[in-house]
Amino acid sequence: MQNVITSKKNLVLVGVLIFALILVRAFESKLFYDPFLEFFHSEIQNRPLPKYDSIKLFLGLFFRYLINSLITVSILYLLFKETSIVKLTSFLLAVFFVILIAALFLILNFSSQPDYLVVFYIRRFLIQPLFLILFVPAFYYQRKVQ
Repeated sequence: MQNVITSKKNLVLVGVLIFALILVRAFESKLFYDPFLEFFHSEIQNRPLPKYDSIKLFLGLFFRYLINSLITVSILYLLFKETSIVKLTSFLLAVFFVILIAALFLILNFSSQPDYLVVFYIRRFLIQPLFLILFVPAFYYQRKVQ
């Protein structure tokens, strides 16, 4: 009976964390500096990239990625209850952040006409919890195979 209560409690907590991800998305324009939000919501063809403050953009992307990462790691822990998954996920998220943020700023700063789709998708991996969507089935499959 205790396992049923614990698993229901975990599912409620996972639901709360998913709702937190929804709130981050809902209030993104108020919480984070990102001039590309409006740019990519509009017709972008033949428009120059918006002016941006590099430091503010980096900090906005960093804090959003950090919040999404903390929620992602928490959800994975609640679902799988394995610290090895938490450690691996934390490491991978840190590595992916360094690679993605470096790629984004290299493209923005050193490309005379950056490919908007590349900028869009790199930014999407930084601002959306896409790694959660990838990691849950991967770890579930790994657990089933073992």
